[in-house]
Formats: sequence, structure tokens, C-alpha cells
Amino acid sequence: MRPYTYAQARTIREAVRGTGEETAFLAGGTTLVDLMKLEVMSPDRVVDINRIPLDGITLDSKGLHIGALERMSDVAANPLVRDHYPVIAQALELSASAQLRNMASIGGNLLQRTRCGYFRDVSTPCNKREPGSGCSALEGINRGHAVLGTSDACIATHPSDLAVPLVALSAVVHLASARGNRSVPLDGFYTLPGVTPDVENVLRPGELITGITVPRAPYTARSLYVKVRDRQSYEFALTSAAVALQLRGGTIVQARIAAGGVGTRPWRLPTVERALAGRPATAATFEAAVTRAADGAQPREYNGFKPALLRRTLVRALTELVEGR
Repeated sequence: MRPYTYAQARTIREAVRGTGEETAFLAGGTTLVDLMKLEVMSPDRVVDINRIPLDGITLDSKGLHIGALERMSDVAANPLVRDHYPVIAQALELSASAQLRNMASIGGNLLQRTRCGYFRDVSTPCNKREPGSGCSALEGINRGHAVLGTSDACIATHPSDLAVPLVALSAVVHLASARGNRSVPLDGFYTLPGVTPDVENVLRPGELITGITVPRAPYTARSLYVKVRDRQSYEFALTSAAVALQLRGGTIVQARIAAGGVGTRPWRLPTVERALAGRPATAATFEAAVTRAADGAQPREYNGFKPALLRRTLVRALTELVEGR
């Protein structure tokens, strides 16, 4: 680990004062500290934000509001989340381990870096870690890598389970910096790799996540998260699905769908949503709706199974949600 300066902040103003590209914010530290030890990340300055009052979970007419420093386990256990946004609680409970969920913050989860092994191995080329060096995963071991939103520069999969339902439910992330505050839809927060895979989101230098808002809608309470992985716990998704439906009788009025484990960012599926709207909530509808879920996929040598697995995962999630499993 390389030398750095450390500071504690008690207010947002203190935290963002004098920050820039070489500043990192420390919350739970479950990603940052690991990457600093590996020298994948080497900030000159680390600002501890844990004393800033960026907590709280509230629900009002505008939606669910979650402070950036709320811990994953606390959000998952909160009755407001479990009753009105079960897909969020489920995604959190299927993330990492119980110990990590007790430490990791909501803001940190949304900003966690890819688990691509080449990104974390400083002896291998990685455009995300060292722009212009190449992407080892293109011809390497890429079973867990993305098939959607990829480029010749990067095929790393976005790691966050939580971000998948938040994108499906049109969540907004709130940001603060020395220049002021702004809010960004989470679906537009993450960027595609293109030729600059080191740019993962629209955060500006020195900008801090302060919280998220998830709009209240008729479909949020009828929602479900399904995660498919190689083992039952402490594993990242091969594919996952966040589904939310508004039903009237046996007909789907509205649908919100997003996928994880297959894209370079959480992958919203508006084509599937449109195919479900106005149709009966039946197995035949689900099978027909997901046929184009993997449109544009570019599988590599070891992850060619992912488009079919994505479609099966979506059908499973929709079926379990309607049947109330």
C-alpha cells in the first residue's frame, strides 16, 4: 500500500473541500481498502466520511429515501423496505456475506469496482486500471464477464446486486460537491466502457454520493430479485433479474425489469417491459416477452451461455413473482 494522507470529515462541506481526482472517500471500506492493498487504487488523500449524518430511511409520497451511509444489512432489515420495496431487500440479502453487509454502505455498494480478476491483478493488462494497456479478459478466462454493453476495450461485468433493482425502479442518486448539489437517475449514472473503460460513471472529481430516492409506484410492492450463481452464498451473479409488476386481475398493467451479471452496467430491459404490458400474466407471455432480452449480446469463448441463462432467469423471476413464491 502506498503512502496517503488521512482526514476525518464531520460535514459534507468538510468532506468535499479541496477534493479532486486523487481523493477517495472512506465509508465501509470493503472495496477501497482491498484495492489500496493491491495497489489497484492509490489515492493521495483518503477522507473518512463516517461521522457525517448521511443516514436515515424514510418513506413519503415521493418515495423511499436512503442515506448513503446506511449499512446494507440495516436497509435490508428495514420494514419500510421489506414491505414496500421487497426487491431491494432481497438484492441486499443476496449480496456478499453477512459480515460485509454489516460494514458496507449503500453509497459504497453503488460505487464498488468490478470483480474482474484481471483488473485486480496488477501484473496483467487492464484498460480499466491502466488505460491503453489492453483487456486481458477478451481472450482470457471470461466465463463471468459481460455480454451486453461491452467494447473491444473492456468486458468487465458490473458487480452490484443492489444497483439492478434500483435501475429497474428508476432510482435517483443524490450528489454533493464543492460546486453544489445535483441528482442523477441511476440508469444514466453508470457509463458504458466504450474506449474509456476507466470512466465508470458520471461522478465528477471530488463528488460524493449523499443518498438515493426510489420513486413510489404501484408496482414496487410486487417485486422480486432472483440471482443465479455458482454457489449459494458469497458469490457474484452469473445473471440476475429484478422484476416488478402492477397487475389488474390477471393482466400486467406495468412492468419494470433489469438484469445483472450480464452487462457492463446494470441492464434495464425496456423491450421486455413493453412486451409484458397489457398481456396476461402467464407462462406463455413471459416466454414470448424475454425472447429479445439479450439483443445485442456479444458472448466470448467462455460466457456464451449467458444470453440463454438470462432469458431463463427472467422467466423464473416473473413466474415466482406472479405465483407468490
